[in-house]
Amino acid sequence: MERLRRWFVGIVILIVIGGGFWLWWTLDLRWRPHTITKDQTQIARLLDGAGWVSPHLRGRQVYLIAYRDCPACTALETALFPQLQAGGVDTRVIIIARPDENGLTQSTPAERATVAELWTNRDWSLFQRWMAAIPPGAWTAPGIAPADGDAARTAVIEAGRHTLDDLRPLLKHNGVGLAYPTLIWWTKAGVMHACVCDKPASYGPVKGELAA
Repeated sequence: MERLRRWFVGIVILIVIGGGFWLWWTLDLRWRPHTITKDQTQIARLLDGAGWVSPHLRGRQVYLIAYRDCPACTALETALFPQLQAGGVDTRVIIIARPDENGLTQSTPAERATVAELWTNRDWSLFQRWMAAIPPGAWTAPGIAPADGDAARTAVIEAGRHTLDDLRPLLKHNGVGLAYPTLIWWTKAGVMHACVCDKPASYGPVKGELAA
């Protein structure tokens, strides 16, 4: 009987510990940013060399990797960017026209034209106008030269895709599977962090590190 009681107490303790760890992981640990400990120089070089657009604020920088018709990207920009910008954070958007996949086109002519223009001329106001188009398919890229049929502008589109191809294995070495949206930034201590912030629960840690 005493042995049975001890077994029961032990099982209860394990359940409590396991439940506590599960809650910690669910509510906190899973949303913490990843620390980038490898290939920081290469990652920083790729980010800085990409055709990002930003409001050119004077605080710290955060890079967002996104594509236009990405609900999670739009949700992050809507909820988090105003708070970061209010704290002086320079929100640098690297927007990509995704390549075809399995014979299916993942970008539109207007999207490719706009991405090429953004990478070439870094026009934040153009990015804002594009983001304001609801739904995204309503955007016709007014006044923007087409990328299709223009070798130079098509090369710009491909440069963006190659940037992601180069970033993907570097981030994977650090336990980060590049997806949309991915945020990369530096803490006040100069440590590089990354987050695949596709859920609102992940915004809090980013805001805590950047907007404080």
